[in-house]
Amino acid sequence: MKHFSLTLVTLSLLLSASLVIGQNTRFSDPDTVIKNEFWGNLYAEGGNSFFCDTAFTSKGFLLKDGYVYPLADIRSALDCGTSRACEKDNRYRQIASDLHNMVPVKSRIEMQRRNVRYEDLGATVKPSDCGIRESAGFFEPPKRVKGDVARTVAYMVDTYELPWIGATPVFQDWSRNDPPDDTELTRHRRVSEIQGNKNPFVTNPELIEQL
Repeated sequence: MKHFSLTLVTLSLLLSASLVIGQNTRFSDPDTVIKNEFWGNLYAEGGNSFFCDTAFTSKGFLLKDGYVYPLADIRSALDCGTSRACEKDNRYRQIASDLHNMVPVKSRIEMQRRNVRYEDLGATVKPSDCGIRESAGFFEPPKRVKGDVARTVAYMVDTYELPWIGATPVFQDWSRNDPPDDTELTRHRRVSEIQGNKNPFVTNPELIEQL
């Protein structure tokens, strides 16, 4: 009986460990992560804005740290209250510190993305100069990053048990038609080195089909 109990405890610890490994357990202070790790490390030498692919050498007032899975939707899913109230919630702080979900975005684009859902809008909606389509609370990213968006959203849904912010088949289709390219893979490798965990949907894109 004692051996059986010990086995159950060991199994429980192993399962707990496997859950922890799949999450950001290194960071839980969003402001510090944004300053030191996002801008100070990951994009210390510049890069390109996520949706518009505009080159930059440093953070300016026209550029900000954006979230593929918006923070407003995370707060809503956790039901932790206002922005200030959620900042005191440890789970929210951990999720909001996850570098896999952070991208450099033009400030005006980030404002436009608040409270929208990802969707395929089709050719009837005229794209912006960045290739973005928007209509009645829906947002379709440029074709070149649709897969990136899909795999990031899938990671957030799977890792933190958040709801989909769009139709699951749409994200699966985006991932299928826009597989990881060198830019996404290089960024993923850097984030994994800094944060200590991977996005399995980037390393194994077919996993999104199982969600």
